[in-house]
Amino acid sequence: MITTSAVVPWGREASARTQPEEDPARMAYDPRTQTGIPTENVGSLPRPAKLQAAYADYDSGTITKEQLEAEQDEAVRDSIERMEATGAPIVSDGEQRWSSFATYALADTLAGTGLADKLAGGGQYFAIFADGHRRQLPKLTGGPFRYKTYAADTLKKSIGFATRPMKQAVIAPSMLALLYPLDDEVSGYSREEFEADLIDECEKDIRGAFAAGAARVSVDFTEGRLATRKDPRNPWTGRDLLPHFIDLNNRVMARFTAEERSNIGVHTCPGGDRDSVHSADVDYHDLLPSMFTINAGYFLIQLASERDRDRVYKLVGEHSREDADGVAQMCYVGVINPLNPRVESAQEVCNALVRAAEFIPKERLGATDDCGFSPFSIDEKPNHGSPDYARDVAFQKIKNRVEGARMAADKLGMAVPG
Repeated sequence: MITTSAVVPWGREASARTQPEEDPARMAYDPRTQTGIPTENVGSLPRPAKLQAAYADYDSGTITKEQLEAEQDEAVRDSIERMEATGAPIVSDGEQRWSSFATYALADTLAGTGLADKLAGGGQYFAIFADGHRRQLPKLTGGPFRYKTYAADTLKKSIGFATRPMKQAVIAPSMLALLYPLDDEVSGYSREEFEADLIDECEKDIRGAFAAGAARVSVDFTEGRLATRKDPRNPWTGRDLLPHFIDLNNRVMARFTAEERSNIGVHTCPGGDRDSVHSADVDYHDLLPSMFTINAGYFLIQLASERDRDRVYKLVGEHSREDADGVAQMCYVGVINPLNPRVESAQEVCNALVRAAEFIPKERLGATDDCGFSPFSIDEKPNHGSPDYARDVAFQKIKNRVEGARMAADKLGMAVPG
């Protein structure tokens, strides 16, 4: 088991590689299609209550994995159909098949069923949230480190439900670096050996997603903001790990060409689980200048729930780069708050984007949600009253994000491609 009381868990470096042929479908996808200003979701959607119950039943042994997968299939079908109905130019499966955004590669469920080899329960807390609940990672017990499940494994099952391009979120190497004990050495497997294997696995995860048909891949980097929090209850946050986290992510980015990286993004947020956050009190100035040194092609940035949005827009405009090792960095600003059941209007979305364009070049501006709507498979969504209601709200919010992006593009004179 990965859980504890009041806790809900969760090849070598190479400078040159033979690159696979580009996927024609991926090359053809234009992020400005239909909206003028690009818009894209982060990844997750609330799991239906029925699916959450199926996860619990699978953990208890009362249903089979095949029965769980049937519920996942139904949730994925519904997720994609309803997201496409919002008018979104690119969709995802809502991570309905995953234990969480952070542990899909490691275990079948949050309770630790199907935990990968060389891992055990009782690892570091990833985060302690503002409402007091905690999410905990497994701990590494030996090497070599290998994913149990790659994003492509679930994308292949989902992509047949879609009629529009699909994106795929993946976990950052910096999150999985926390599997290694903070102070102790794993016998016979050094941290350097682990991180070399980790970079290989992250590259494989991204390449596999593209090969399975993803038009875009975004890397979840929520631990970036948390790394500067210095929470005495959570020792890793006080170890000044942000520079190392940036380096790990750039080691992965270095495996890809500039053309490939134009479709590889990085997502940052202060967490979003059970309608609570883990690092919203951390000043974005402590993160953004460093984060934009990651040589990714685009960034999905929580912003709708920030108190002083103009200040953050200014930081984004100042620190994002026109040339990040050969690629211009697109800045998708958060215009939707997934933790609040109030539905933002399309006009509010439009207004936020027009304001952001005063600080960020409009040619590099995009729209997104602050976070995934439910990054963990078991999430009661307390502010919403139920996960099913939260699911309905999520699709309303996405619809207004898409329409608001169109409205802002028109106001800013950015024509939708013909």
